Formats: sequence, C-alpha cells, structure tokens
Amino acid sequence: MNAEIACLAAAGEALPEDAAVAFVCDAAAAARLATRPPPAPPAPPAVLAGVVLPTEGEARAAQLLEAGAGRVFVGAAALADCGVVERLAQRFGTARVGVYVPAQRMEVSWSFETVSNADFKVVTPSVCEPCWEILRADGSASGTRVHWWLGEMMRRGASAALLRVDIRDDADLNLCAGLVEAVGGDRGERLWLGPLHETAPALADWVAYGRLARIVLPPALFARRSELLPPAAGAEPSASVEAA
Repeated sequence: MNAEIACLAAAGEALPEDAAVAFVCDAAAAARLATRPPPAPPAPPAVLAGVVLPTEGEARAAQLLEAGAGRVFVGAAALADCGVVERLAQRFGTARVGVYVPAQRMEVSWSFETVSNADFKVVTPSVCEPCWEILRADGSASGTRVHWWLGEMMRRGASAALLRVDIRDDADLNLCAGLVEAVGGDRGERLWLGPLHETAPALADWVAYGRLARIVLPPALFARRSELLPPAAGAEPSASVEAA
C-alpha cells in the first residue's frame, strides 16, 4: 500500500519548495502560496489542498470559501457547534468542507464501588477499550471520541478530515486502521493524518498497519519524509489533489 504525503504549514511558516500538495493554517499563508513564483522546472507549484482553521469560526470559513478557497478544514468551531459543518456544506457544497481534529489517547480512570449487597466490590474503568479523544483549542481534553464525532461530521456534510494524533503503539495503529475503514472512503482518500507532537513518527507502520493512504507532515518532518518513509516502505510522490 502506498501513501501520499503532503505538507502542513502553520501560520507564518514557509512551505518547502518541493511540496507538491500542501495545507496552510491561515489566509495569509494561502495568499503567499497563491502569489509565490513557481519553482524552476521540472518541479510543479504546490497544490493547495485546504486551508486549516484550528480556532477560527464559521464567518471566517465562509469568507475564505467566498474568496475561492477550494476547501476549509474547521476545527474548534465545529467541535463547539456541529451545525457549523452542516450550514457550510449546505451553502457551499460538501466537497468544500472538512474538519480539523487534534487528538490524543483518552486516559483511563477507575471508579470503585464501595457499597454492595453481595459482599464484593467492583472496579470499573472509565474507558473499556482504547480510544482517541478530541482536544480543545487550548489543548485540554474534550471527552469527545474521535471515531464517533468524525462519523457525525461526515453525516452532516464534511467531505474530509485532517486528524493530528501521535501513534505510539499497536493500540493506536488499530485505532487508525479502524478509522480509515469507518470514514476514510473507498481508498482512504477522505482522511489525512499527521503527528501532533511526535518528532520521529514510524510512518512505515502507519501505512502497513494503520492502513493510511494520506499523511500530512509539518515542514521539518516533510523535509525528512524519505528517511521516515522510504519509497520501498510505501511512500510515493504526492498525486494531484483538487486545488483549494
């Protein structure tokens, strides 16, 4: 299985010249991308796959879409009000609306039943199986499960998701594979996934065991993509993506 790799540039961060497909986190970066002189042949100019709005609201998303952005990925605003995705999809079309999701493994807490009528006590975990939860804009845990929420957002009109989470063990790889199957589409094309904090992600495992078809990396990791995911392990040049 091969994976497409794109670059995600934060606000004010420069895109690598060899990025064929890119996401940017603010309108200023989008403007720089649109006006940047094309690199010398044979490298093509980057295709802007989406503008990511980690904290900006519905009005900002609508403004960018009206200005011609091909797709916006709404973050905290959609978590706070799921109607944002539905209204944007109805107004601009589902193909132009996505969601941005920072996440982490949900922590397990334990509760103890101390009152029983049968002479035994019960220890109950808060989570019966590993799962990912969405993080709020300030980095705090929301308690909202990624798999359920993304399914709801797709049902309400989102056509793609950009998820950032650190995959560190087999449980995370299983969660990744399950998410690709649940919301990724026929070829996993609806889900982009990148690391949240990890500086040396095991991308080969992401592809082989997490079944990822699309990976997004910040510029520093994008520059190391051949080291992190050699072509023999499943990397391929970024294919054409509908421009934003």
